[in-house]
Amino acid sequence: MANRDMPVRKTSVCAALILLLTNMVCRAAEPPKRVVSFNLCADQLLLTLADPAQIAALSPYATDATLSVTAKQAEAFPKIDWNSESVVNLAPDLVLSGFSDRPTQAILAATGLRVVQVALVRNLAEARAQVREIAALLGHPERGEILAEKLRRAESDLKAVALKPPRTAIVLQREGYTEGTESLVASMLAAAGLMPPPNARGGIGGFMDMETLLTAGPDILVLQETASHASDQGALFLTHPALRARYDETKRINLPSRYTLCVGPALLEGLGVLKDALKKLR
Repeated sequence: MANRDMPVRKTSVCAALILLLTNMVCRAAEPPKRVVSFNLCADQLLLTLADPAQIAALSPYATDATLSVTAKQAEAFPKIDWNSESVVNLAPDLVLSGFSDRPTQAILAATGLRVVQVALVRNLAEARAQVREIAALLGHPERGEILAEKLRRAESDLKAVALKPPRTAIVLQREGYTEGTESLVASMLAAAGLMPPPNARGGIGGFMDMETLLTAGPDILVLQETASHASDQGALFLTHPALRARYDETKRINLPSRYTLCVGPALLEGLGVLKDALKKLR
C-alpha cells in the first residue's frame, strides 16, 4: 500500500517545489518597491532612474550640494543614519550600497535583505555599463539606455574639442593628494586630451610633494576644490605662492569632486564642465 502512495507523494513534492521556485523567480523579476540607498553615488542613480514611489530613503549625504548634483531633488525623501538599524527598520526589498560599505553589507545581508553593491567605476565605458545595470535592476532599463546614450554623446562632444597635441595634467587635492591613472576622472581627462605625466601616481592615487610639482609637474593642474587663502593645512598646499606662480589661471582647471565621484547625472555634468574649461587653455 505504501509503495502505491509513493508516486503520488513524489508528484506532490515536485509540484510544490516547482510552485515555490516559480514564485521566487517571479519575485526576483518584479521591480523593487522599496529601495534604500546607503551610498552617495547610489543616491544620484536612484533619483535619476527610479520612480519616486520606489525610493524609501537616501543616504545622509544625499542633500549635500558640495558632493551631489541631485541634492535639491533629494530633499523630498527621507534620509537614513549611517547604521544598519535605520535601514532594517524601513523594511526595504532592495538596498544599494557602496564598494566601501562591506561591513554594513554583511550585516544587512545577514538579516535577509537584498543588498546590491554599486561598484567603483574606473572609466567612461564602465560608467555607461553601470547606468544600464542599475536601471535594469530598478525595472526601468529604457531609462538606463537613455542616460547611457547621453553620456556617450557628452564624451563624444568632449573628444571633439580635445587638446591637440595632448598636454599633461594631474588632479590635485588637499595636502598634495593626486588622483591615480586608473580613476574615473583620469578617463575623463584622457577624453579631453589631458594625459598623465610620467611621474603620475598609478592606481587610485597617491601624494605628490611640492618640490616635484614645481620642478617636474604637469602642464595643467586640475583642482577639485578652490581655496583663496590658507584656512587649514590642506588648503595651505593649494594656496602656496610658488604653486600659484607656476600654475596661473591659464594652467588650471576647476573640476569639483562632485563631478568626478559618481557616474550618472554627476558624470554627465562633469563632462560638460570639462568641455567648457578647455576653452581657456587654447
